[in-house]
Amino acid sequence: MGRVDDEQAFPGLDATTKARVERTFEALEERGITPVYVPDRRAGLETVIRVIPKGSAVAHGSSTTLQEIGILDHLKDPAAGYRYLNAEWQAEADATRRVRIRAKLSVDADYYLGSVQAISETGEVVGADQSGSRQAFYVYGPPHVIWVAGINKLVPNLESGLRRVREVALPLEDQRVKAQGGQGSSIGKLVIYERDRPGRITLILVGENLGF
Repeated sequence: MGRVDDEQAFPGLDATTKARVERTFEALEERGITPVYVPDRRAGLETVIRVIPKGSAVAHGSSTTLQEIGILDHLKDPAAGYRYLNAEWQAEADATRRVRIRAKLSVDADYYLGSVQAISETGEVVGADQSGSRQAFYVYGPPHVIWVAGINKLVPNLESGLRRVREVALPLEDQRVKAQGGQGSSIGKLVIYERDRPGRITLILVGENLGF
């Protein structure tokens, strides 16, 4: 995996928020998750590009955060130098086959990208989906997972993280789906990430509000 800085800097944060982030990062590291802080979405995009080697097979779940930092447009560009797996399964016309191809390609990805709904200062991370199509590959399969999340997802503890999923993230996602003509959203799968093999998951925390 591409190198990330060993020493963290937290530009632009007030003393209270900096202390919260430092506490969170220490807890994440103890649980095997590699945390990286960047001040804004542009730096978030640059960091994702930097840590994924050229030639890697890359897949991702649906994510407002990934859209907001611009990484999806970058992955779609053939000149970026990646094998963009989402384009391969999206090219299948048959819906049943598309689901199966998506699963096979995603589990075999070198890097799987996405976001989460809550990051606890005590180190637990909370992710939720209606179908579980993102959580499946966060949990198992790809050797490298990259989460990108805005600082708005930082919470004091696991209890407040679970509450954020239900009271903040879900209503906003439900509103987004309905605005696009869908029936709305619900929590079908809710996963608490307690720890992982060191080096597998990188969490890029962006110092601005992103996603839900």
